[in-house]
Amino acid sequence: MKTIRLNEAGYELALASLMNRSAFSAEIDRGVREILEGVRTRGDEAVMEYAEKFDHVTLTPDMFQVPQEEIAAAAAQVDEETKAAIRVAREHVAAFSSHCIPKAWNFSPRPGVVLGEQFAPMERIACYVPGGTAPLISTVVHTVTLAATAGVREIAVITPAGQGGRINPALLYACQVAGATEVYRLGGVYGVAAMAYGTRTIRKVEKIVGPGNAYVTAAKRQLYGEVALDLVAGPSEVMIVADATADPRFVAADMLAQAEHGSGHEQAVLVTTDPSLLEKVEAELNRQSASLSRLACVSKVLSRGVFLIETTDLDAAAALVNRYAPEHLELLVAEPNALAAKIKAAGAIFMGAWTPEPVGDFVAGPSHVLPTGGAARYFTGLTVEMFFRRSSLVHYEKDALMAELPYIEKFAANEGLDAHGHSATIRAEVMQ
Repeated sequence: MKTIRLNEAGYELALASLMNRSAFSAEIDRGVREILEGVRTRGDEAVMEYAEKFDHVTLTPDMFQVPQEEIAAAAAQVDEETKAAIRVAREHVAAFSSHCIPKAWNFSPRPGVVLGEQFAPMERIACYVPGGTAPLISTVVHTVTLAATAGVREIAVITPAGQGGRINPALLYACQVAGATEVYRLGGVYGVAAMAYGTRTIRKVEKIVGPGNAYVTAAKRQLYGEVALDLVAGPSEVMIVADATADPRFVAADMLAQAEHGSGHEQAVLVTTDPSLLEKVEAELNRQSASLSRLACVSKVLSRGVFLIETTDLDAAAALVNRYAPEHLELLVAEPNALAAKIKAAGAIFMGAWTPEPVGDFVAGPSHVLPTGGAARYFTGLTVEMFFRRSSLVHYEKDALMAELPYIEKFAANEGLDAHGHSATIRAEVMQ
């Protein structure tokens, strides 16, 4: 843990080292590039090789896709309470997404001109669901449900296989409930590459969405343009702004919730106007972490990814938030709505003592796929709109075109594009 106090020398320097984090690594990029090229050039053969190398499973191409009967049979292996939780989460995510579906529209800004937009769902997309140290069942709900709500016809889920090529039954049940049409037991960079390039047995998708570790994040960046992508979503992070009203037990519990994800690269940051809260939260972090089942993961983050920062007032805290641009932001302050209005860069904002970040991870409604590593300054979280193609609509009547013909001709002349100008003037000529 690192504590940064106002009265200590090097305060700004210490803040800078925190703010200048990056979700990217040149070394990781190089390794990822080799894997992508292997899948691009060797297809199924490379996928088999990488599945054995990275996930320690032996797969043949006919085993890549999970059979529908295996998906259907998974329900019998899932307890009723887990099923209910998955169904409730799906309902909440679908309800939120249904309010955000873009609608076609048009208007007439000038006589004889009608402009507008229309939207059509994508045909085939892939949702990456991390496996690693824990099956992220909720990520199925928070990706697939949005695509299904948008009307995407083909929704493939890719997730790393466990021992013996097995996929967690609850994750398969979530795929069924959320609306996935295909599931592949493929993980990490090679799984994402297979979806992006396509192979003999895997059909290429139009877009890949979902969170992942630093390697998956690097793969998605390098595949930009080969397929559409959602955002940079790497190791998880939370920033908590707290004043004297905050309960240190709540603060510590919420920080530890991010620390247990498992990569060891997670960050949990407290920014507080109450100096006494720093010691109280540190004590709670040590006390609560001792009883956690994933202590090994948590300990890594406690040693290098936890920051306890004192600041002058809530305006200064808001400025720090906007510099850091956290994936998750909690406002444990007396008036969270007033402070939220000052926040310009955060993936999701959780307001008040009774809104811990895990409600967003699981059941609130907005997708938990959010930008990390400061990318909230220029990316937004995953939304249903991202599964639509948008087309502009432009309709001119004859008189409208003639009215604007001089401007078209002038642009064409200035840019040396004779054919552009002629495509408009020829219409004037036939009228003479």
